[in-house]
Amino acid sequence: MKKNEFDDFVRLLKALEPWLHSIVIVGGWANRLYRFHGLAQEIEYKPLMTFDTDVAVPKNLPPEHEDIGQRLHQNGFTERFLGDHQPPVTQYRLGDEDGGFYAEFLTPLEGNGYTRDGKPDQTVRIAGVSSQKLRYLQVLLQSSWTVTLKPSDEVRVEKETAVQVANPTAFIVQKLLIRDKRDKAQLAKDVLYIHDTIELFGARLEILNELWQNSVRPNLHPNHAAMVRSSAARLFSGLNDSIRNASQIARAAGRRMTAEDVQAVCRAGLNVILADS
Repeated sequence: MKKNEFDDFVRLLKALEPWLHSIVIVGGWANRLYRFHGLAQEIEYKPLMTFDTDVAVPKNLPPEHEDIGQRLHQNGFTERFLGDHQPPVTQYRLGDEDGGFYAEFLTPLEGNGYTRDGKPDQTVRIAGVSSQKLRYLQVLLQSSWTVTLKPSDEVRVEKETAVQVANPTAFIVQKLLIRDKRDKAQLAKDVLYIHDTIELFGARLEILNELWQNSVRPNLHPNHAAMVRSSAARLFSGLNDSIRNASQIARAAGRRMTAEDVQAVCRAGLNVILADS
């Protein structure tokens, strides 16, 4: 059977099956999985391609009979270590080639990011895997949505599989919070992810606003909630290189989209999603 682009992701889900009720898919794969949610509307273009899967894990992940590391090895994943942190930043890869599919595990950063003796506190071992500590990740673990994948030609799961994904408002808000930490290429992709998420749920933006008012904003520090709005205003109040680069990514994938289109959708959508009651 010919391999499709979902096969590696399904293999990851098989490895993570005992924890699927507790972990949350975030990043680019969350955006792809939104298309299987009942509130998403059909859009003609394909999702933005990504080979890495970001998996958010709570610090107190419930124990199981096996650990995640063992399950990943059993399903063909191997570690690639990066940097000199202890434990090291780790990519869990299928195959040895660069540019292939891999998973990274993320957990919320608490405190100032340093240990008492002044060393960077950026990684932690949870359930047998190295997980990177990231600020603002907690927003992605709260009020997650469930997407059910059913056996089909596109997604060759063996049975119906429920997957937790960051809710779309949290997905957008976290990207606005980390805007200043992203490089040029990352920020352009984030802009396109925000645009595509707004289009996917464009007919139900009031639900994304309810998530902001009832789930996301109440769990943010007031300064961070203000930062979300100011970041949205700075990013989409006028045309800029990030918006232009996002439209170039879309056009390279065969989509007809101008920078003005990107700005208009994001600005209008965020005005609704982040509105007060």
